[in-house]
Amino acid sequence: MDNAEIARTLDAYAALLDLAGAAHWSVRAYRRAADLIRATPAPVEQLVRSGRARELRGIGPGIERRLRELVETGRIAELEELEREVEPELVALGRYLGIGPQRLVALGRALGIRTADELRAAAEAGRLRDAPGVGPATEAKVLAALSREPQPARRGLTRNRALALADAIAGSLDAVPAGELRRGCELVHGLVLVSTAPDALERFVSQPEVVAVLERDESHAIGVTVEGIPVELVVARLERFGGELVRVTGSEAYTDALEPLPDAETEEQVYERLGLAWLPPELREAPFRNEPPPLVEESEIRGDLHCHTTWSDGKASVLEMAAAARDRGYEYLAICDHTPNVRVVPGLDADALRRQAEEIAAANEELAPFRVLRGAECDIRADGHLDLPDDVLAELEWVQLSLHAGQRLPGAELTARVTEAMRHPAVRCLSHPRGRILNHRPPNALDLERTIEVALESGVALETNGLPDRLDLRDEEVRLAVDAGVPIVCSTDAHSVPGLGNMRLAVTTARRGWATAADVLNTRSLAEILRR
Repeated sequence: MDNAEIARTLDAYAALLDLAGAAHWSVRAYRRAADLIRATPAPVEQLVRSGRARELRGIGPGIERRLRELVETGRIAELEELEREVEPELVALGRYLGIGPQRLVALGRALGIRTADELRAAAEAGRLRDAPGVGPATEAKVLAALSREPQPARRGLTRNRALALADAIAGSLDAVPAGELRRGCELVHGLVLVSTAPDALERFVSQPEVVAVLERDESHAIGVTVEGIPVELVVARLERFGGELVRVTGSEAYTDALEPLPDAETEEQVYERLGLAWLPPELREAPFRNEPPPLVEESEIRGDLHCHTTWSDGKASVLEMAAAARDRGYEYLAICDHTPNVRVVPGLDADALRRQAEEIAAANEELAPFRVLRGAECDIRADGHLDLPDDVLAELEWVQLSLHAGQRLPGAELTARVTEAMRHPAVRCLSHPRGRILNHRPPNALDLERTIEVALESGVALETNGLPDRLDLRDEEVRLAVDAGVPIVCSTDAHSVPGLGNMRLAVTTARRGWATAADVLNTRSLAEILRR
């Protein structure tokens, strides 16, 4: 049993625990364990069989027992019990339709409905109104959502979750992800897959991740995951694969402007036959016919300038983070643990930073010529001052400026506080400037245009943060900074070794903001990074 299969099973178990009303912390623990296992290079089955599963940070005794059961028997008995009890197909349909999952389960039981086809038939026959609390409005909503055009979920999946889901489904269908995911959108409201495999449709409807099938014909199917996310499969003949991939990758506005699309085996042939320059998927949001710039590639990143360790709220030591960064091919890594003003997590004061410097020096001696930079994610205090004394700031090689408290301040006050702090000579970069948390917290009221002006004056870079629920700056804001000539830093804000893999997300955001390698500071050499 490979890591991907183990991770998929834990994801499914977490989803069903959620549906069954389990404690939020328990659901989150299983989802985090799935993400951890998916990103672990070592075979987790071997670790479990040898009793070493808890060497993986975040795997406690409860999850270890489930892993042992899965590895030894090929199943988790409670998962199968939950599948029978919570009726995941009806729950999935409820989430997809925007109807409370438990409400739809109750409706299904009242009318003897278990599938999407049965639900559609009951709605068309006017039977839904036989169930308590269902009127014409709900009936109309169900019919509209089950019509030919799928309705987007009200809340999208973060990009990392969508990538994992797409990988789990697409691999067994010989399919290529398209749509919002391929364009690099920060939230994905529905997956689209394109395959040339003749039996892809048969394999699709039996996928464990697809718990309900809304429709199917000879070349197309739409299913729904337990989270209520629609998954569309398009099956194309080889000679039309390129055209179909272009059609279902771009936004509706973009592809409408290209019609009629020629048949072609590859996307490159499509653009050639249209007489257009190749356009990367990340830029296919609005009609565009000029030649795009050479967008930054992840392979051009030479170091990560924002990560955390066990000195604050990270899960790995300085040496562990640095060795993992070196193994990724990087030349440098900046350790930027929090400062005390954050309060909700451990923060480093002047003495702690100087003690940490000894650990960094030891790591540099062991890993040379790779270089670990002494840094800090320095908070801005309520009075606008930085959260470290000047003599300590002067010792550091990389200072990330961050605002954690005060995200709800009025725009003028917030902007004044941040821009004044940016003028400090030690500051090199402003972290996650808009302070947003996807699906949970909207962007703050920071005046980004004024912030960009001060960044130009002070030489401070702006970060696009790779944490999956941040991706801040977002794509449109990256474009503003790039157009103004402000350098961007693609960072992971990693709190663990697997977190370093989020560079992929940061770079995708930068690409959507039209950033080239020249626009991204950490495509440069260590000597250039250290040069002030």
